[in-house]
Amino acid sequence: MTTQTHSSYGFGTIVPLPFDEAIARVTEALKAEGFGVLTSIDVKATMKNKLNVDFDKYIILGACNPLLAHRALTLEPDVGLLLPCNVVIREVPGSGEQPQTRIDIADPVAMLGIVQQPQMKDLANEAKARLQRVIASLPSA
Repeated sequence: MTTQTHSSYGFGTIVPLPFDEAIARVTEALKAEGFGVLTSIDVKATMKNKLNVDFDKYIILGACNPLLAHRALTLEPDVGLLLPCNVVIREVPGSGEQPQTRIDIADPVAMLGIVQQPQMKDLANEAKARLQRVIASLPSA
């Protein structure tokens, strides 16, 4: 059974993978759904470099599906303020020797829901379906 996580603005899962392997698997799953990773923010390194604070392994990927982004920007040029789709990958305590990593994705329906256009809602639903397939393709904890 997959351990699903949900909030009002995102969804995800916990996978039985080491952090670096989880990043690789998520990146491949995103690619399979037409998304590329435009940005990668290493929160752990940033916290150490900027604040000299130790932080857990935590990365934010900025994922973009060019076809969906083009459609969204054509509908509403200012929607770029809400792009790309953020994917958070963070190490969480595992049970025993088994490493675990949590994957969470910002819900495009929640993010784009503030744009008051019916076509944007359809596009957000399509993006969400693709991103939910990313989560579903990952191994379950």
